[in-house]
Amino acid sequence: MYSPATVTPPSGFPPATILQNPRKTRTIKSFSKSSSSFSSNSTLQTSKPTIQIHHEACRTRISARFLPKPRVSSDDAQPRVSVNEDEEASEPSFLEFITSERVKVVAMVALALALCNADRVVMSVAIVPLSQSRGWSQAFAGVVQSSFLWGYMISPIAGGTLVDYYGGKIVMACGVALWSMATFLTPWAADHSLLALLTMRALLGVAEGVALPCMNNMIARWFPETERSRAVGLAMAGFQLGSAIGLTLSPILMSQGGVGGPFIIFGLSGFLWVLVWVSATSSTPERSPQITKYELEYIQSKRKKGQMKTAKIIPPFRRLLSKLPTWSLIVANSMHSWGFFVILSWMPVYFKTIYHVDLRQAAWFSAVPWSMMALVGYLAGVFSDKLIQSGMTITLTRKIMQSIGFVGPGIALIGLIMAKSPVVASAWLTLAVGLKSFSHCGFLVNLQEIAPQYSGVLHGMSNTAGTLAAILGTVGAGFFVELVGSFQGFLLLTSLLYFSAALFWNVFSTGERVNFDEGS
Repeated sequence: MYSPATVTPPSGFPPATILQNPRKTRTIKSFSKSSSSFSSNSTLQTSKPTIQIHHEACRTRISARFLPKPRVSSDDAQPRVSVNEDEEASEPSFLEFITSERVKVVAMVALALALCNADRVVMSVAIVPLSQSRGWSQAFAGVVQSSFLWGYMISPIAGGTLVDYYGGKIVMACGVALWSMATFLTPWAADHSLLALLTMRALLGVAEGVALPCMNNMIARWFPETERSRAVGLAMAGFQLGSAIGLTLSPILMSQGGVGGPFIIFGLSGFLWVLVWVSATSSTPERSPQITKYELEYIQSKRKKGQMKTAKIIPPFRRLLSKLPTWSLIVANSMHSWGFFVILSWMPVYFKTIYHVDLRQAAWFSAVPWSMMALVGYLAGVFSDKLIQSGMTITLTRKIMQSIGFVGPGIALIGLIMAKSPVVASAWLTLAVGLKSFSHCGFLVNLQEIAPQYSGVLHGMSNTAGTLAAILGTVGAGFFVELVGSFQGFLLLTSLLYFSAALFWNVFSTGERVNFDEGS
């Protein structure tokens, strides 16, 4: 039994209620300003030593989520806070999401991908004056443009393996520095010799081959499953905006600084990005000095056990290739790359040849669709995440998104073939690449789901196959036009390939984790 307690209250306080929990309370019947003790007939019910005092004048509840959040040290890879991974963390609000550290990281990745694509598309515009000044045929112009892909075919597997082992931060920094140097030196190479020009373009491809595997690695480490589609949408929005920026600014920069103007500007921008990336980002949430405790706990609570274990330095290539879900990724990436590089490399020439618009207009007609792709890509990511949050299986969600991403462009290209004016053609092209962005929420996210510890090397393998397809498409388009004399026929072939790839994906893909470490 408890004896009466003696409490001396602060002067001027009105009566207060002492609560233990919602079910068990004790009420102080009388409390006088002049008295120093409670009434002897106070009712006491006590079962726990911890109590809360709710003053009538201070009834506002303050959520801990809006209080200043403690920071986590980056001295080592493990957090200094204990996280109960069995507890289900609440979904962040839109404001918390867009101001989070993980969105800052993906924004930097998006900027890197924008530079990546801007650097590669400059040649799509520069190839016209270069061909005129040097007397190159359309077929040889295709060879010059495809020289980028020779290097791009070499690095994705090796780069993806390094990304899985060392993380995306350091590999991305090295890649951007190398491709910025190659871009910066391209004007010098073009004036020096044809071999030097082809070498710089191939070196650009070698360096840029690590960009998308790094993107996948960073998103897999920083974002939970329910946010990955929109994260990929944000990153790839930067990628597509890079096309729009490169195609729009290149003619303007060329008119002011010659053919080499855009190469120099974009190359210098890449060096600046590297400085910011190295100093302001971390490879994992646990290593970030800027991340809040709340965000770190949210990411870790959503992470599956064993998901982020370090991959082997030599991946199990044989077992990776023995699974049909891997081949669905390879086929999807191949078709995606075929369509992407054909449109990217040949649309300025297409508008100039078919509709007789000048170079600056051709760049504008080609740039508008990529801007739409950036917007639609993010909206598709939000839609995909909402489908999963509503209870739809990941497998079905990926099949739906990939089907829209392939069947839609296939139909739109047929409309492009039939267009009678550049405005109508641009509208069909905009629809084609806009719907194409849905595939980012298909195969591109699926890499992280079937094998997160091998997402980099899987991306590298599928990228290598995609690069072979892109070389075939880019060079083949030039020869096809010379032999047949028709751009429209090649676009019809591309449309049929889109339909076939969509069918293969829907039969063999999966959104479930695939065990690539099991014995043969």
